[in-house]
Amino acid sequence: MAVSWKSWLANEGVKHLCLLIWLSLNVLIFWKTFLLYNQGPEYHYLHQMLGLGLCLSRASASVLNFNCSLILLPMCRTLLAYLRGSHKIPSRRTRRMLDKSRTFHITCGVTICIFSGVHVAAHLINALNFSVNYSEDFVELNAARYRHEDPRKLLFTTVPGLTGVCMVLVLFLMVTASTYAIRVSSYDIFWYTHNLFFIFYMLLVLHVSGGLLKYQTNLDTHPPGCINLNQTRFQEVLLGNLPPHFSDSSSGGFSSPEEPNQNMLVKICVEEPRFQANFPQTWLWISGPLCLYCAERLYRCIRSNKPVTIISVISHPSDVMEIRMVKENFKARPGQYIILHCPSVSALENHPFTLTMCPTKTKATFGVHLKIVGDWTERLRDLLLPPPSQDSEILPFIQSRNYPKLYIDGPFGSPFEESLNYEVSFCVAGGIGVTPFASILNTLMDDWKSYKLRRLYFIWVCRDIKSFSWFADLICTLHNKFWQENRPDYINIQLYLSQTDGIQKIIGEKYHALNSRLSVGRPRWEILLDEVAKCNRGKTVGVFCCGPSSISKTLHRLSNQNNSYGTKFEYNKESFS
Repeated sequence: MAVSWKSWLANEGVKHLCLLIWLSLNVLIFWKTFLLYNQGPEYHYLHQMLGLGLCLSRASASVLNFNCSLILLPMCRTLLAYLRGSHKIPSRRTRRMLDKSRTFHITCGVTICIFSGVHVAAHLINALNFSVNYSEDFVELNAARYRHEDPRKLLFTTVPGLTGVCMVLVLFLMVTASTYAIRVSSYDIFWYTHNLFFIFYMLLVLHVSGGLLKYQTNLDTHPPGCINLNQTRFQEVLLGNLPPHFSDSSSGGFSSPEEPNQNMLVKICVEEPRFQANFPQTWLWISGPLCLYCAERLYRCIRSNKPVTIISVISHPSDVMEIRMVKENFKARPGQYIILHCPSVSALENHPFTLTMCPTKTKATFGVHLKIVGDWTERLRDLLLPPPSQDSEILPFIQSRNYPKLYIDGPFGSPFEESLNYEVSFCVAGGIGVTPFASILNTLMDDWKSYKLRRLYFIWVCRDIKSFSWFADLICTLHNKFWQENRPDYINIQLYLSQTDGIQKIIGEKYHALNSRLSVGRPRWEILLDEVAKCNRGKTVGVFCCGPSSISKTLHRLSNQNNSYGTKFEYNKESFS
């Protein structure tokens, strides 16, 4: 099926436009800096000494400054949640761009890695050229102390060299620990190494304070290529090759003898060239975003310094645990997530979890569902749940049990906040990926008439039949509610059991409504979306997915394809930033 340009522009247009603008800015910054150090008269002598390595090192440094300032902005979660929820951005298409914050963060990180490699390689060449091209005429310009000095001394005995080596090591640790394999197998390593970014920025500020690269300050009295009469050194310079401010023979107190050719101009040096270290500009790039990020982290620290009150802890099948809690003045919107921190488990480590129950006007309780995967969730389960021998699944708040202190940070925004802003939403969950939709369903239980949503397609795919029991009661209650209100078409529930040896049912007589909607096998996404398009001709359908990447990629591809009913699908995907 052919791609629909209307759907493609809705899903990809703004994203590619922003990417093009960002890419153009990187190219512009690189090219302008390259030309400055390649043709700028103030860097004439430095360029003669270092050559192409000077241009590449400074151009790549400018790109690094630009991306080191941008990479922090997508991590300002509170700011993004405010922009999304306060409707400061009225356009839904623009608000959806906030969902790409994590992708933009990764893009900037990859760019920093690439240009760090260029920067390091160029400076290795510069260190060699400083040693080989040592000049007695410009001692002040030399970073080396004598000709053929070991270039390694410049790397390990100077502030720029030593801080540069340390930054490369820190960046290597952060990048390698950010790979998918390490994040999945040992999230602790990823979390701790990623927090080395603060050391990286401190080293970056120190790195530019060394002042190894210098520019000429007295261009008026010593233009590049002038004749130094004291050393009887003559040089003829073509007028056309000089910079514009050197073309006037009467400026700067220079004299010009008569020349046989009017196209020739000779300048006389009034004094020796003077050099000065460049003013460090890195802090100008990073100070704003870094201060904003630090201020946001301070605000989050103050906001989350009071522990929550745990109401109950529920053990669900398939290694899932539910925590219900309350906190004074805590407000959240359906689809948002929070960050849990338990000092008894880890002093520094924390993890994001989507809210499955949000506080409302009538109840202050909110909750999360945790899949027990990894050391952190295992230790948290051991602290919150009794030993299996007690055979207790629900521990009420009134029961005498000492829970550890649990802190929350948030809430933060996610794309699922938009699911209630479409007239029709198509929601797909894979396994524990059902959690953001649970908060949507809980919200619809309280009040569905105040939202724009008028039809909800809910598809849930699980491998284990027991997984459906996590929210079986909620789904059945919501189904019965809409039947009683004569709105059976409001929600379309489809459950799929992807792996089974035979026909199974969700145990319990009250789950008859779900058993009748349970299918064995995997959904046929093309048929499902075609049916949705047929039933909602000419409408815009919000597609939301939280689950395996294979399902996400399939839905993303199908959302961009054309259909004969004039229906437009706008694709959204859960992605923690």
